[in-house]
Amino acid sequence: MRIVYVITDLHVGGVPLHLFRLAKAMRDRGHSPVVVSLARTGEVSQRLVEAGVEVFHCNAAGAWDARAIFRLARFFRQLKPDVVHALLFHANVASRLAMRLARLPSEHLVCEIQTVEIERKWHLRVGGMTHRMGHCVIGNSSSVVEHLARVAHMDRHRLRCVHGGADVSQLWHAEPVSRESLGITGEEPLVCWVGRMDPIKGLEVLLEAFDQVVQRTPARLLLVGDGPLAAHVREVLTDRNLWGSVSMLGTRSDVPGILKSCQMFVLPSFTEGFPNALLEAMALGLPVVTSDVPGCHDLVTDGVNGLLAPAGDSERLADAIERVLGDDPLAKRLGAAAKDTVSTKYTMDRCVDRYLAVYEEIVGEAGGRFCGAWQ
Repeated sequence: MRIVYVITDLHVGGVPLHLFRLAKAMRDRGHSPVVVSLARTGEVSQRLVEAGVEVFHCNAAGAWDARAIFRLARFFRQLKPDVVHALLFHANVASRLAMRLARLPSEHLVCEIQTVEIERKWHLRVGGMTHRMGHCVIGNSSSVVEHLARVAHMDRHRLRCVHGGADVSQLWHAEPVSRESLGITGEEPLVCWVGRMDPIKGLEVLLEAFDQVVQRTPARLLLVGDGPLAAHVREVLTDRNLWGSVSMLGTRSDVPGILKSCQMFVLPSFTEGFPNALLEAMALGLPVVTSDVPGCHDLVTDGVNGLLAPAGDSERLADAIERVLGDDPLAKRLGAAAKDTVSTKYTMDRCVDRYLAVYEEIVGEAGGRFCGAWQ
């Protein structure tokens, strides 16, 4: 199949990296993926090119640069796709309009939403009003699908659930990153957070919790990632005098190696979809502590394969972190169960199979026989 993926931008983040793995997997299975970004080139663009995936850019000057929609329609006419798969709000809306402009059948369009939206509810209103301009809408967890049906009022028969997946084999073969290369000389346990530094990620709650932890338990927190909140995070670290216990590593290409050097993973987000960072940490057998919100509790059962804490509750988060750090048998049990969860249910191969079944609905090969089990 000729599959065109459309995404808002290709800067490092959970969805662009998920798309990178998906497009690469489709190419490896003999399909012809092409990626189109509404924005200018980003860090993930080069990774795609190096993996043998063709990339185009619409060079949008901003979120509302309508010229990008016309460029996208031109790409559609040139590429003649069997399937168009859009990811993220702006790419979804732009693709719906561009399919009309290109005079391509809307039934060949699949849109995807990867978070339970709580900040920009107008995204849900627009998505709900336009979701029929395509074959279906994919959510990456049961929580996302339910949110789209209940809050965005999307037709349930147009919704599909395709859980994210981890490339388990590649993660397991990653080389651990040495403490010395990270500038760490002590032997304290390493707690890792990975993601885009955005207000919804709960970083202030994490720092408040970690401030409590290090007053009672030796530990160091590694923050991996960048984003609009980075400057504020630095201010908080200074105000709380935490620079001796927290390392900001910025954007890294060796995240699996960093995770393999850590003793636990924490993700205190206020909202998620099916977080890739959490998925990968679990795949590597790390004990995880995360917030009890949709997306996270789709992956983690409290006390079974991780610990859950109420979103925004720094004291409960600190207690959960200390509980793992102070109980080695518990940490090992949670880590082993987390690894088993991902390796048996959420591999990248299973994820790709499910995407292909949705695509085959469109080209008529699968006859929609899998749909009922995913709604």
